[in-house]
Amino acid sequence: MKYAQLTKEQFEELHEEFSLFLATQKIDITKWEDIKSNNPKMADEELNIFSDLVWEKVLGKANYLEHFSKYSINLFKCDENNMQRIVVKTNRKDFDFLNKENFNWFLDNSKDDSLEYLKGLKAHSKERSVEIFELIEQGAIVSDGTLFNAIFKIIG
Repeated sequence: MKYAQLTKEQFEELHEEFSLFLATQKIDITKWEDIKSNNPKMADEELNIFSDLVWEKVLGKANYLEHFSKYSINLFKCDENNMQRIVVKTNRKDFDFLNKENFNWFLDNSKDDSLEYLKGLKAHSKERSVEIFELIEQGAIVSDGTLFNAIFKIIG
């Protein structure tokens, strides 16, 4: 398995797609119930294959990621060959980017001296989708890139 198996909730959300996937394997509901009961290893393998297919589709479309913590924001732009990263840090101990009021203050005061911006670019050291998945596993979320692009304009 290349990624992680989808959760029960994710499988429930994708039940129609999973049914179509099983149909491509010539597995109907009766056969699937039999496999789950009598061959759990094979059932698990089918779940793993489907999970990887879903992750590949999601990761292939992911171009921006965001990861927020109390004192920093990490923003990523994931191109085909490279990953750009912007880090926004604060040296204020009373600040929390996870707090809506503090975050709004940051948006209105993006040039304040208490904020520090770092940026970098690196070539993918692994397959692009694997690097994106690892960032998601560490807490990043897929975004539309609005914040990345806004901050990129500020710092050039």
